[in-house]
Amino acid sequence: MSYRGVTQSHSLGTKVQETSKNSSPLSISPEQFQLLANRVTALATAFLRDLDSLPTFPKTSGTETAELFGGDVPETGIGESSFDALPDVLKHSRPPSPRFYGYVLGSGDPIGAIADMLASVLNQNVTAWRSGPASVTIERTVVRWLAEAMGCSEFTGVLTGGGSSANLMGLTMAREAKLACNEDGAKPAIVYASTEVHMSMPKAVAMIGLGRNNVRYIPVDANFRMDVDALRKAVTEDRKAGKKAIAVVANGGTVNTGAIDDLQGIAEIARENDLWFHIDGAYGALAALAAPEKFKGINLADSLSLDPHKWLYQPLDCGLLLYRDAGIARKTFAYSGDYTKVLNTDPLEGYAFFEESIELSRRFRALKLWLSLRYHGMSAFRQAIAEDLRHAQLVAELIRKEPRLELLAEPELSAVCFRWRNGSDDFNQKLMKRIVQRGRVFLSNATIHGQFALRVCFVNHRTTDADVHAIIEESVAAAAEIS
Repeated sequence: MSYRGVTQSHSLGTKVQETSKNSSPLSISPEQFQLLANRVTALATAFLRDLDSLPTFPKTSGTETAELFGGDVPETGIGESSFDALPDVLKHSRPPSPRFYGYVLGSGDPIGAIADMLASVLNQNVTAWRSGPASVTIERTVVRWLAEAMGCSEFTGVLTGGGSSANLMGLTMAREAKLACNEDGAKPAIVYASTEVHMSMPKAVAMIGLGRNNVRYIPVDANFRMDVDALRKAVTEDRKAGKKAIAVVANGGTVNTGAIDDLQGIAEIARENDLWFHIDGAYGALAALAAPEKFKGINLADSLSLDPHKWLYQPLDCGLLLYRDAGIARKTFAYSGDYTKVLNTDPLEGYAFFEESIELSRRFRALKLWLSLRYHGMSAFRQAIAEDLRHAQLVAELIRKEPRLELLAEPELSAVCFRWRNGSDDFNQKLMKRIVQRGRVFLSNATIHGQFALRVCFVNHRTTDADVHAIIEESVAAAAEIS
């Protein structure tokens, strides 16, 4: 396999496995590192150059990938020859194509990718300022930047592996704030969420010991938003029955349709009933950078999850939990052995992320985000998000104009669900598979009003209007092949 002149055979002119006298067998010289890094950079550059022409899903199989990348670990290293397999890694990977619309996955800003390489070389453990002065300061800076940009300037927070871990941390804080369990163990308590809640929430409720049966699912309205009156009724009934409730979770953009709950109305109910108010904004809330009017009341949350690796287009992984009260975060997560205790009382040099986070060892996630924001500027991200929102409206308009297709929900953000109008669920499932097999467009599925739906989601800075039109073109062409 080659990418415009970058082939599997690439001589470095030096043996990487050679090391200087008395050095570790794992050591390579700076010159050897540069040669290997240049080889990878050339491969990555060619991959990005050809990205638009690559199929949205590789022509591969489980058997083929097992044969290529499985096998036994070598006892004796093969040196630079080990890099010969990297073109196959690219060939058998799902590329970040401008026509990838499946799931909610950002497109991976190359500036962030460059930063990630440097972060790996630095290998900072972002536990506390003393272990990574620059990395801790940079993370606190990007947290502040995003909190301010979201209209939550009084919040602080930590970067996480993604929305699931951010949601877990948010609900753990809710538990400790409303029903302290760290010392004596968890007790059953109710968490309210809509029927459209993300799967990570019931998982989090289980992991913090409350039990999934204590998630009280609230119905949604015709636009898939939590029914606020139904929430109020459920809370009232549970209080009268003497049941303990600790939190309500609102959606800042559901994964199926992008629905945004009534954040102000839910915040009012939470405040009246002494409930922790968590907003799951992992998919959608960063759209507030481009469309703040859609997220009125977001600053009323006690905690808010965001995913910069979605709508800030960062390479995985990069999630974020913002929270109003750092004292509750410390109450929830602070538990240190003598060897980790912070003795410095300086507010900057004495800061420790592990006192406000699940993690002790933490990678330098912030460098890519910091470098990307500095390189492009916040306005460029606002424009890219606005373009994704426009593309969702464009594909909805194209679906309405195509009589053979049916729009199943009005797009609120960038997720759009549709189906072949007179086709059965079985036909629409075959249609989705055939579209993906054709290789030009990748989409996923959802269940809307009990029907199998084809779903596209725009969180890709590379997508053009022509790529949007391809969704309709491929749907019609694929249907002709299976009808």
